[in-house]
Amino acid sequence: MNALEGTTRPGVLRSSKILDAHLDRLAVVYVRQSDPQQVLNHRESRERQYALADHAAALGWSRDRVLVIDEDQGRSGRTADQRGGFQRLLAEVTMEHVGLILGIEMSRIARNNKDWHNLLEMCAIFGTILADEDGVYDPQDTNDRLLLGLKGTISEFELVTMRNRLERGRLHKAQRGELFHRVPTGYVKLSTERVEFDPDEQVREVVRLIFDKYDEIGTAWGVFHYLIRNNIKLGFRPFHGPNRGNLEWRRPVLLTIHQILRHPIYAGAYAYGRRPHKRVRTASGEQSGAGPWVPMEQWKVLKRDCLPAYITWERYLANQQSLHQHSRRFRPARRPDRLRQLRTTPSTVLQGPRPGPLQLRPAPPRRDGTGVFRSQGHPGR
Repeated sequence: MNALEGTTRPGVLRSSKILDAHLDRLAVVYVRQSDPQQVLNHRESRERQYALADHAAALGWSRDRVLVIDEDQGRSGRTADQRGGFQRLLAEVTMEHVGLILGIEMSRIARNNKDWHNLLEMCAIFGTILADEDGVYDPQDTNDRLLLGLKGTISEFELVTMRNRLERGRLHKAQRGELFHRVPTGYVKLSTERVEFDPDEQVREVVRLIFDKYDEIGTAWGVFHYLIRNNIKLGFRPFHGPNRGNLEWRRPVLLTIHQILRHPIYAGAYAYGRRPHKRVRTASGEQSGAGPWVPMEQWKVLKRDCLPAYITWERYLANQQSLHQHSRRFRPARRPDRLRQLRTTPSTVLQGPRPGPLQLRPAPPRRDGTGVFRSQGHPGR
């Protein structure tokens, strides 16, 4: 006989799917909002979710048998990774501690079909029912299972729809040249739609010096070493933290020099889509991250002469051509795969003496008078 078969006890809002075996276990209220901003600002949703504890009591559970899991507040339901509350819920179900799972809607529990159906399977195996504001569902029942599956599919589709809607809104604002997440050194963001020169004159002069020295030296590496030798620092205004918006002077790094030389904002141009996000499906769900930099003709938005400029557009294009040629000139040539050659070539064909150990010999001194050592392999190679 199934452990969940038996009579039901009278209750206020009792459903025929709620058995005594369910009431002997816990009723779990799962509370989740997608990000910290919703937790702070959407009080009504938060209060409605916590009020489900009263709904569990109306279904027949005593107050001390209602468990609220709210550890995932401020976390997205797109994946179960980094969601300790969801993992705890699964663990309680598999230990047969849970008779009922309550959520304000199924999207609160999971917005990923893989995680959702995994939970449904565990509930069907261990005899746990689910409920939301619309009703009570038994995953062992075929019709309820079908309905729960549709709810999970709709929940995942809603996530895609919201993401596409937000992306179209961002693109529409970017086409007006008004979408700014953060601005590089030499600029300040007065609002989400307005950018001006940094008010500090020394910050502006250092930026102009970088472009002047690049015209003189011709390489980003040379500009970087010039700044280091002369102890010239760059002015930054942090975007986060207690010192947000305040000026800080930092030692330059080569990557920052490259970013300054490549960013079109210094030529007064607004650009969007220089490094599009890419989405990859993994075993834990879909993940997104910054993709590779794309050439100018693939940028989604490019508006010239709409922002304060340090250099002209023609000077910017000349710098890009110079940086591109310099990177191709010093890009290391691809060597043949020696290991693959050894694997595919018979040993009788390989001739010549075996390579000896690595030796070190002094190389000719550089311009600054310092000597370096280079590795020397076998002389016959």
